[in-house]
Amino acid sequence: MKKTILITGATDGIGLLTAKKLAGKGHRLLLHGRSQEKLSAAASQVSSVAGSTEVETYCADLSELDSVKRLAEEVRAAEASLDILINNAGVWCTPVPVNGQGLDMRIVVNTIAPYLLTRELLPLVSKEGRVLNLSSKAHAPVDLEVFSGKTEMSEREAYAQSKLAISMWTLQIADELGPDGPVMISVNPGSLLATKMVKEAFGTDGADLSIGADILVRLALEDEFANDTGRYFDNDLGRFAPLQDAGMDPAKRAALVAAMDEVIAEAGAKEPSTN
Repeated sequence: MKKTILITGATDGIGLLTAKKLAGKGHRLLLHGRSQEKLSAAASQVSSVAGSTEVETYCADLSELDSVKRLAEEVRAAEASLDILINNAGVWCTPVPVNGQGLDMRIVVNTIAPYLLTRELLPLVSKEGRVLNLSSKAHAPVDLEVFSGKTEMSEREAYAQSKLAISMWTLQIADELGPDGPVMISVNPGSLLATKMVKEAFGTDGADLSIGADILVRLALEDEFANDTGRYFDNDLGRFAPLQDAGMDPAKRAALVAAMDEVIAEAGAKEPSTN
């Protein structure tokens, strides 16, 4: 059965390769990127894959929450339903460490933006659908002062906090929705894969991107994961794994979500509604 799949950060790296692999299986792809030129090139590559002729593009800057909100509005206006959302976009190194609201770019792009986008698009996703959130092996306990822009952090520390946080809110929303919601899974696609981010941060070419793309395709489509909502898949281990203690604490997860809702409201975006 053909599925409609939205992938953020789909103009290169794991996002683009995942889109190609899903297109090769005959699915309909919605590609997000920051540059319309890169989006057009990516759409051409994905469209050329055998079995796929339906590719749509959405251009938005996920570092600004009003742009995330507009992206969600555009998708809702164009799509009656969405089968799979893959929140793949992420950032580590950036020449501009904070956005227009004074918030750390890694926290916004890696955690708050996918949270807002997911909240806004949940009404389109049935309980048979799936939301995949790109996490990482790098996890650090979350400091809510960083999330509110009141405390600065090194890019490495902010990145690690952002990646534990995305796994935390994945579990929190899964608990909220229960059996009436889509499957929510966070995933470390593999450490030090051959992405632009890894090249910039570590100066290494990295491992085969297919390691990450293949697990995303499996998590998106395979029946074996239909009952794994709220869980964290560590592809370095090849299995689901527990989060560190701070990530499993219900009070800390709830506090994180409340802090993000406050940041979103203060940034001028309407507080996300629950499904």
